[in-house]
Amino acid sequence: QVQLVESGGGLVQAGGSLRLSCAASGRTFSSYAMGWFRQAPGKEREFVAAINWSGGITRHADSVKGRFTISRDNAKNTVYLQMNSLKPEDTAVYYCAAAKIVRATMNEYDYWGQGTQVTVSS
Repeated sequence: QVQLVESGGGLVQAGGSLRLSCAASGRTFSSYAMGWFRQAPGKEREFVAAINWSGGITRHADSVKGRFTISRDNAKNTVYLQMNSLKPEDTAVYYCAAAKIVRATMNEYDYWGQGTQVTVSS
């Protein structure tokens, strides 16, 4: 069992930065791939980024490549999403999730956090 708690969301102006954190409970955190997803009002949840258990493999959605970076610290049971050059269209609730493999589809993620709101003003 893994419990996930996101933090770091908030209101930021376009062009600004935020760093999201996702703290995980459980001693098996380092065995899971971790992902970030987001859901904007009226839209479906979408993939943002994923990282494998060691941090050696990462994936980023095309819409965030070059602006967002996923990372993890297994000693702290935490995964991060550094978000730079934020745009109004990045406004969404951001969720972290845990899966067995880094290329898991959304439906294959086993555990989800409650989400943190990110709002980017123009």
